[in-house]
Amino acid sequence: MTTIYDIAIIGGGPGGIGTSIEAAVHGIKNILLIDKADNHSSTIRKFYKNNKRVDKDWKGQTIDIEGNIPFMDGTKETTLDFFDQLLDEEKIDTAFNTEVENIIRYDKEDCFLITTGTQSFKSKAVVITIGKMGKPNKPTYKIPPSIKEYVNFNLDNCSEGEKILVVGGGNSAAEYAYELADENNTVTLVYRREDFNRLNPENEDILYQYNGQEKLRLRMNTDINSVENEHGKVKVNFNDGYYTIYDRVIYAIGGTAPIDFLKKVGIETDENGKPIYDEHYKTNIDCMYVAGDIAFNTGGSIAAALNHGYHIVNSYMRRSGKIYSHTDKVEEFFANNPSFKH
Repeated sequence: MTTIYDIAIIGGGPGGIGTSIEAAVHGIKNILLIDKADNHSSTIRKFYKNNKRVDKDWKGQTIDIEGNIPFMDGTKETTLDFFDQLLDEEKIDTAFNTEVENIIRYDKEDCFLITTGTQSFKSKAVVITIGKMGKPNKPTYKIPPSIKEYVNFNLDNCSEGEKILVVGGGNSAAEYAYELADENNTVTLVYRREDFNRLNPENEDILYQYNGQEKLRLRMNTDINSVENEHGKVKVNFNDGYYTIYDRVIYAIGGTAPIDFLKKVGIETDENGKPIYDEHYKTNIDCMYVAGDIAFNTGGSIAAALNHGYHIVNSYMRRSGKIYSHTDKVEEFFANNPSFKH
């Protein structure tokens, strides 16, 4: 409570890391990064399989890096190592295992009061970049407790030689399906529509190629009525009157923005629950910004999230009257950190 941070970032994913590093590069001194997980990049750690490719131009999006972070193609492991290096190079305060409960305007000291279950922080500006992968959508029908260990919302606990049903029609569902097929699993992808309408061309091509080669099966225009326990396996009852027994079911049916939290802190949202922001990524609350998937529909693009951080920091610098003095700070940063590409 004695320190008033210049900028506090809530969410330790690429958008949060990008904002933190850009703030340091531009000479902002007191920076705080908060995340409810026990480390940064929890989505990558939890939802990406080991050695999964991580591309800068992700899912057909060609994105130029606009800021100062030289992100390149790699794997899950090299990406996490790269983010470790970024955070280790700079004096950024971190608060992991810390879930923010509320943010209120503290007019007495012209800052925000950020409260958690056990402590509070003060900051002149706040960036919310909490994403939406942490709260995956779940089916409306009940999942019996006896089979919950065989029902996933990511690729955790998957192994080889399983009979697996992947539910969904988006890019995550497609990637889960063909990656599992490559690991000698028997995979079916079920989608409730007749055609895919949300896939990038690369993923759609791979799915139909694998389907034609019988590496996986596409079950289109089919929905699920219920799931139940069948001798320790998952019995899936489809709406066409048939059922199939699977070793595992994986739901990839999207995620929801944390609307309740946004409303609690006073951020205005549209009819879809997405925060409303201006061209500088600032919300209706002065000095409170949003970044990443929570606002921008980046589809998980790391490069896009890093760019958001760059633009938010520049907006903050302009507002605080520091835009004309930050260039020397940037040059000083790169002089002291020769491993970074300017």
